[in-house]
Amino acid sequence: MPSGWSLGNYEEWRATCDTLHAHTQLLGKLAAALAPPEPNFQHAALRLSARGWETGLLPAPNGSGGVVIALDLLAHEAVVEHTNGLTRRIALAPDRPVGDVTVEVLAALGQLAGPAQLNLTPAEVPWTVPLDADREHADYDRDQVAAYLAAATRAAFVLAAFRAPYPGRSTPVNAWWGSFDLAVSLFSDAPALAAAGGEAVAGRPQTQEFAVGWWPGDRRYGKAAFYAYARPAGEGFADADLTPGRWHPELGEYILDLDQIRSAPDPHAVALDFARSAFSQASRR
Repeated sequence: MPSGWSLGNYEEWRATCDTLHAHTQLLGKLAAALAPPEPNFQHAALRLSARGWETGLLPAPNGSGGVVIALDLLAHEAVVEHTNGLTRRIALAPDRPVGDVTVEVLAALGQLAGPAQLNLTPAEVPWTVPLDADREHADYDRDQVAAYLAAATRAAFVLAAFRAPYPGRSTPVNAWWGSFDLAVSLFSDAPALAAAGGEAVAGRPQTQEFAVGWWPGDRRYGKAAFYAYARPAGEGFADADLTPGRWHPELGEYILDLDQIRSAPDPHAVALDFARSAFSQASRR
């Protein structure tokens, strides 16, 4: 297992990154379909475990108990585990298309817990082929996956440390399958601006939100980085001279590249300072 911050830029492991991202989409769609709906889509959020990504405990579709679906990135398997003790494991390996893995996971779920009704069209990604028919994404480099899990683990520790002292309403460290990032959100009791027509943006409640997250890079931004944003941003939010970090006008977020912290004597402290500094800027409005 790599020590922590050795993950390369997105283009260096794009094929494996996109495949891994596609696998998380299946877990997220199962969580969204089976879990009771919660505010801020918390029912659809996944979590980072010691072994990879996993759902929470979900109701079995046939009412037989509970089920967890996971990506075990140490054993390199997709895992379907029922509360009755039965488990099915599906290999994650080079040249195994996402479509094949999806079909096997859903078959295992059906055997253990009953079939789930899902829309398998991927969300928030450039590709549109349904997950069970996806043969484009089949790369799986174990070393790159290990580097990702090590970096994601370190990032999760930063996010958890940032969230811990906040006394108000907040989320746990969520693993989001649409944008393939880890994030924590803090909410205030102050009302936020409604979108046109009076509807909350993307189904969010109309309260102010500040979020800090980390992602391994994507086609929009090719570097692994921490990010921070506020909704609504408020006048002057983008004007801070954060050290470390910088404002990215196209993304509308503050960004701290992994490159900026990996050589620091204490990368955790640098990343935590970035999160706290951005939050202080958001709190000034």
